[in-house]
Amino acid sequence: MDEIRSANRRLWDEWSDDFQALWNANTADGEHPPAPNPFADDAPGGSQPDLLPTVEGLDVVELGCGGGQGSVGAAIDGADTVVGVDFSAAQLEHARHLRNHYGVDARFVRGDVTALPLPDDSFDAAFSGWVFQMVPNLDACLSEAHRVLRPDGVLVFSVPHPVYECFDPETGQFRRSYHADPRRTITIDDAYESDLVVFDRAVGELHDAAEAAGFDVRRVLEPEGDDTGSDDTAADDTGSDDEGDDGPPVSDRQDLTALVPQTLRFWATVR
Repeated sequence: MDEIRSANRRLWDEWSDDFQALWNANTADGEHPPAPNPFADDAPGGSQPDLLPTVEGLDVVELGCGGGQGSVGAAIDGADTVVGVDFSAAQLEHARHLRNHYGVDARFVRGDVTALPLPDDSFDAAFSGWVFQMVPNLDACLSEAHRVLRPDGVLVFSVPHPVYECFDPETGQFRRSYHADPRRTITIDDAYESDLVVFDRAVGELHDAAEAAGFDVRRVLEPEGDDTGSDDTAADDTGSDDEGDDGPPVSDRQDLTALVPQTLRFWATVR
């Protein structure tokens, strides 16, 4: 596990500048770089006001904060104490730069999500976006999230949808079984020293791990992605209504990845 962690950390230290440049690629001159609040209405799947009406006045931690966008977004929307944790020094430099750009109060610390450098019962809400799939020891990760949250605290985490990850990104066709070994290695760039190791865990495994760590899973969301095709395309997915003509299979007509959610998002509360 330490070997995987070290390889992934090296990869993110190498990839960080290019990754953050892609994140900010659509930022026009004079515009602020994006810093979305991960609990807000415009987050994937929307807000859940019955579980977390607002972040205003709350203490919030981002687990695997990367460039700090979620942390800064929560601070902009009025969170009291905001802490972002990441194992990549390069990513944390970007996070601090973003914080300074917006002039908000947020602290960024280097650490691992399976051994958080934070005291018990410190936060009202925790968020992690597309991080837990890179963690070999999911149980330790969720246990640490539970430890640093206060009673009735809220955890929101998202990962790439495991069904979406069964498809080949180049061809859009099915490439692996949903029930295959979850471990997978991704080459981000041949110029980088390290590859990225991820774990495409099944929905049920993620749900059960959160429950075993002491959470009550309250929502499992599969938000519709941006690339879902037009209304006309969606209508064609079931084939023609003409008698004797069901049309060609969907796989012959379009990229199948447009038909499945890209993100899986959990909302859970401390039991």
